[in-house]
Amino acid sequence: MSLRREVYSGHLRLHGEGHERTLLAAFNYATALLQLQRFEETKSLMLKTIPVAQRILGDSHDYTISMWSIYTNALYVDPASTLDDLREAVMKLEETERTARRVMGGAHPTTNIIEVSLQQARAVLRARETPPGSS
Repeated sequence: MSLRREVYSGHLRLHGEGHERTLLAAFNYATALLQLQRFEETKSLMLKTIPVAQRILGDSHDYTISMWSIYTNALYVDPASTLDDLREAVMKLEETERTARRVMGGAHPTTNIIEVSLQQARAVLRARETPPGSS
C-alpha cells in the first residue's frame, strides 16, 4: 500500500496533478485503498482527482470513467454509507454506465464492471430502503 501512495506522491511532485501518469497513479492508489476498505480515503482521493481528470482528459476518457467507478464503489460498499450516499452511487453509476457504453461499447470489460457495480448498488439501496420484515 505504501508503495502505491509513494508512486502517486512521486508523480504528483514530478509531473503535477494534471499529468496523465499522476492521474493513473491516483487511480491505482484509490483502487488499493478500496480493496483495503479505506472508504473515506478512497472517496476523498477520487473527489480531489476526478475534477482534474475531467478538465485534462474529459468526461469520456477511460481514466475518468474508471475513477467514477471507484468512487461509486466506495459509496455503496461502505457499511457506513447513508441512503443519500447509496442514491448518489446508483445515479452516478447510471450516468457512468451510459458514458462507458457510448465510448467503449457494451462488450468492454470496464463497461461490464460498471454494469455489475450498478446492479450491486441498486440491490444495496433496495435492501436499505426496504424495512425489515416487509416484502
